[in-house]
Amino acid sequence: MKYPKFFDEIEKIKLKDELASFLGAGNGIFEYSYYDMVKITGHSCATVAGGYLIASEGLKVLYRNGEIPERGKIKVEISKSPTENNFGVIGFVLSAITGAGGDEGFSGIPDGRFKRRELLFFNADIDYDVVMTRLDTGKKVGINYNPYAVVNPKKILKTVLNPDATEEDIETFPERFQNMVKTIFENRDKVIEVKEIY
Repeated sequence: MKYPKFFDEIEKIKLKDELASFLGAGNGIFEYSYYDMVKITGHSCATVAGGYLIASEGLKVLYRNGEIPERGKIKVEISKSPTENNFGVIGFVLSAITGAGGDEGFSGIPDGRFKRRELLFFNADIDYDVVMTRLDTGKKVGINYNPYAVVNPKKILKTVLNPDATEEDIETFPERFQNMVKTIFENRDKVIEVKEIY
């Protein structure tokens, strides 16, 4: 499949998953790319980029000193509802990467291990867009995401939805839209704020 070259330049997220190794799905070490998230959501936009960056930057602070994050052992709380500002998509990306699930998550095996259900929450009473918590240590990080610090996705979208849009506007829109996503990744330090809160 043809896709923008910058997808391959985005840092991958490495995690270990004991459930995978327990069930024989390899050694349980996974690497997730931004392109993986594009494939499972079906698109690349500021929201999918935001979910990926929240996971990537949040996990760096949550797990330091060369630790590999443990998929399935991270609670994810989101301050907004799934329908507010497309945070449902962000939650979907965070779930895919961290393994955290809501009511639909895996219930675990009979001895209680590997449970992923009730680890993803919306409408959480938190002071950040997202709070991620390690279940083994209780360590928490708060993450805020603001793409508008560097781009305006709605403005770019309007250029093609405008009744006066030219043929050139329509033809160049996909490239311009993905250049916007690229700008977000190039300015991750401006769009993402991560704070250790416990």
